[in-house]
Amino acid sequence: MEKLTFYALSAPEKLDRIGAYLSEKLIRDVSRHRYGYVCIAMEALDQLLMACHCQSINLFVESFLKMVAKLLESEKPDLQILGTNSFVKFANIEEDTPSYHRSYDFFVSRFSEMCHSNHDDLDIRTKIRMSGIKGLQGVVRKTVNDELQANIWDPQHMDKIVPSLLFNLQHAEEAESRSPSPLQTTEKEKENPAELAERCLRELLGRAAYGNIKNAIKPVLIHLDNHTLWEPKTFAIRCFKIIMYSIQPQHSHLVIQQLLGHLDGNSKSAATVRAGIVEVLSEAAVIAASGSVGPTVLEVFNTLLRQLRLSIDYALTGSYDCAVVGGTKIIKEHEERMFQEAVIKTTGSFASTLPTYQRSEVMLFIMSKVPLPSLHHPLDTGKAGENRNRLTQIMLLKSLLQVSTGFQCSNMLTALPSSFLDRLLSAALLEDAEIRQFVLQILISFIDRHGNKHKFQTISTISDISVLKLKVDKCSRQDTVFMKKHSQQLYRHMYLTCKEESNGHIHYEALYSLLALISIELANEEVVVDLIRLVLAMQELAQVNEDNLPLYNRCALYALGAAYLNLISQLTTVPAFCQHIHEVIEMRQKEAPYLLPEGVFTEKPRLSRNLDRLGPEILFRQSKISEVLGGSGYNSDRLSTPYIPQLTDEDRLSKRKSIGETISLQVEVESRNSPEKEEKAPAEEITYETLKKAIVDSVAVEEQERERRRQVVEKFQKAPFEEIAAHCGARSTLLQSKLNQIFEITIRPPPSPSGTITAAYGQPQSHSIPVYEMKFPDLCVY
Repeated sequence: MEKLTFYALSAPEKLDRIGAYLSEKLIRDVSRHRYGYVCIAMEALDQLLMACHCQSINLFVESFLKMVAKLLESEKPDLQILGTNSFVKFANIEEDTPSYHRSYDFFVSRFSEMCHSNHDDLDIRTKIRMSGIKGLQGVVRKTVNDELQANIWDPQHMDKIVPSLLFNLQHAEEAESRSPSPLQTTEKEKENPAELAERCLRELLGRAAYGNIKNAIKPVLIHLDNHTLWEPKTFAIRCFKIIMYSIQPQHSHLVIQQLLGHLDGNSKSAATVRAGIVEVLSEAAVIAASGSVGPTVLEVFNTLLRQLRLSIDYALTGSYDCAVVGGTKIIKEHEERMFQEAVIKTTGSFASTLPTYQRSEVMLFIMSKVPLPSLHHPLDTGKAGENRNRLTQIMLLKSLLQVSTGFQCSNMLTALPSSFLDRLLSAALLEDAEIRQFVLQILISFIDRHGNKHKFQTISTISDISVLKLKVDKCSRQDTVFMKKHSQQLYRHMYLTCKEESNGHIHYEALYSLLALISIELANEEVVVDLIRLVLAMQELAQVNEDNLPLYNRCALYALGAAYLNLISQLTTVPAFCQHIHEVIEMRQKEAPYLLPEGVFTEKPRLSRNLDRLGPEILFRQSKISEVLGGSGYNSDRLSTPYIPQLTDEDRLSKRKSIGETISLQVEVESRNSPEKEEKAPAEEITYETLKKAIVDSVAVEEQERERRRQVVEKFQKAPFEEIAAHCGARSTLLQSKLNQIFEITIRPPPSPSGTITAAYGQPQSHSIPVYEMKFPDLCVY
């Protein structure tokens, strides 16, 4: 062997003839089953290959590969393993010159076949599979870095290599993906095909360039489909953990796009399959972190939301073809529900990887997809349409809640633009209690920037709030601007939400948290005053009970007011204010514990039916609060003005019973402010008889109106001119006297007690300009 090596090194031009001779001899020995000579020939070739590094080695390699191929074609496992080992040694040699005509197609096919070996003997089967994996590893190492070699990334090669590695990975005993370094790998693990396959797959993916990721991932998806490995999902998650940790970080979003495309392609597959793909997406997004979404941010969320809507349609129609009700496949509603929850969780996973500005865009995008009653976008009608609307609203708001969880922003104006806030708050006016609950929780997530919300999960009248260890910062200028712009809108929706009959314990807890967090995060003196007015209006709502609220709701509103005023009195640290609040709370503890949160918000609330005969000592008095806070620099005029919500177009569009009452509240401001408000007549009970009477009366009224019109027409046709002139003169005199009274009031306005007329929000207004000083446009003057 030494002489042969010396000869080959001395005369490299003879290498190809040496290789041809050894190759011919080995082929002859294999066919005659003289395996000892076969081993000698291969060892000679190996040593020559390792010793000779010159340009003419290419011709020698051709003979070498022909011999390796002959060994791999043999049915003897030992020869297959011998050939593989020789090929691996050859693969580790770095050649000086590339070979343009060398092909590895046979080796890829044969090594892949060995990876799937089903030999009866377990040890031999393991050895053959190990050899197959090592051979594939050798092919990859030999070709992957040389563009002039056969392109191993072509689909025809990847479709054999990747499934072969995955097939061996499936038989791993441990489900969790690990990446041990070669130094830490024990001998036992080296003998395990699954471990070797994992290392080979990691090496393959680690070498993948941008343009090759798609060809490497597609066979993985096809393999998981063919072997139905999405449903247990453990193996699928493990595969994609290996992929995400192995590829270059800047390519992460390509894997995510492949998965999203696969999800769309399986949109009519079973819910368990789709749920498996979505779970894998969620895990992959967490690993990829900021690189997971890539340049098409909204496309990712659009795909997920589209799948969510499809799932809702499937669950409602019972068919994967939404146009046909009832289909051949049986759709299990609980499986679709599991899929929907998986999509919502994945939406949150993706959003958590985004920077603040992109999360704001995503939230706007999700909110734009929520079906809401509006002038431009009518909702689906009919029972099926209402169910679809409701489920879509709930699922999208759940997704929005996931996205908003942990959202941190310094500027509320940019985080909650008007277009987003308007749509979100309009959802708070819907009849469905679950939807209102999600809206409140989303608002809480946005406003809570210091992690205080869990401290307000239970409503209580705590005597010392210092034990809560609240994190309070001074209200920034941006927050002040935000509250100036949107505060009245927020208050109004909170007020209307608290009037809903379907409210439960969880709604009042959310309202309390929202009030408390606004007081801590966004409050200046003006906001504090308005929040106190809002809570006092809620107390009056329960006291007057124009909306005929259930007993529990009325008690809950009293208790909510007590808990919030107790909190705000300690935050403002005005002694007289604190004293008044504590006096009322102590009085309630003695005489009316059912008006405190400790008595109402329990498993078995203690309620009383005597809410219409409550004494003034157990109610928080607006006049008293206005007096004590006014002495500490707060706006007493604004405090003494009862809170009245503003009416907008969305009220008329929403299906709420209390909108009529809201309108009457605005019209009858004076009557609510009058001292006689307690003496209001009880609401008329509507029965069948009253409805019948109303219909009969309306018919009679129409007849009378028709008769009156006929008489007027007849009078003007037949009566003498003098009589008509006298009648019209009397009416014009009456009109003139009324106009004179109006002008007199306009010219000399009555003086107000404070010297100025106070508006609804405590802002002083200047006196009216006399009519004779007003300058009217020429078109308005007659």
